[in-house]
Amino acid sequence: MSQELFDAMRQSVIEGDPDLAATLARKAIEQEIDPLVALNEGFVPGINYVGEQFGLGEMFLPELVVAGEAMKAAVAVLEPEFARRGTARQILGKVVIGTIEGDIHEIGKTLVATMLSASGFQVYDLGVDVPVMKFVEKAREVNADIIAISALLTTTMVRQKDVVGALHDSNVTAKVMVGGAPVTRSWAQEIGAHGYSEDAVGAVAVARHLMGLA
Repeated sequence: MSQELFDAMRQSVIEGDPDLAATLARKAIEQEIDPLVALNEGFVPGINYVGEQFGLGEMFLPELVVAGEAMKAAVAVLEPEFARRGTARQILGKVVIGTIEGDIHEIGKTLVATMLSASGFQVYDLGVDVPVMKFVEKAREVNADIIAISALLTTTMVRQKDVVGALHDSNVTAKVMVGGAPVTRSWAQEIGAHGYSEDAVGAVAVARHLMGLA
């Protein structure tokens, strides 16, 4: 019975159905399935599949976005059960993420945050239009391993460099990864960022690499 449920969970993410994903997560709790098992055996394989297909060009951004929403809905249901049972997912690292000040683009940043969370990172999403020092202060507060900064405009992209400088000046040792439509690998290198990705799937691989996991 559990395998049928896990297969349905996987499919709910692939099809990008948040309501079904949440319902299946609740069903797992009712059946007293370990939420960690439900997540790792059911939902994570779904988001991994979508990520792989996206990388191959078989699925596209809208499908990745709705799969991320389904994953988020499932995690939201399962998280209180983690707390109730006193179990915890293995945390690969702590990531502070946000779209830089002056920029209100959210979809790409939110997708990266969702994929990182689904992959086992503890994510602190600061939202959009985030001031430089807010990244620094939050990283210090939570002892972040990584700061991920999105920018969708060439005019705001330059502020990613300001975050790198502010971290250095504040002696905060979190590693920086950058992304967004105008951002390039050479720009990341120029400003002293530790990582760059052009999409959400790649961002997970970069984050794992920065944590020494890949």
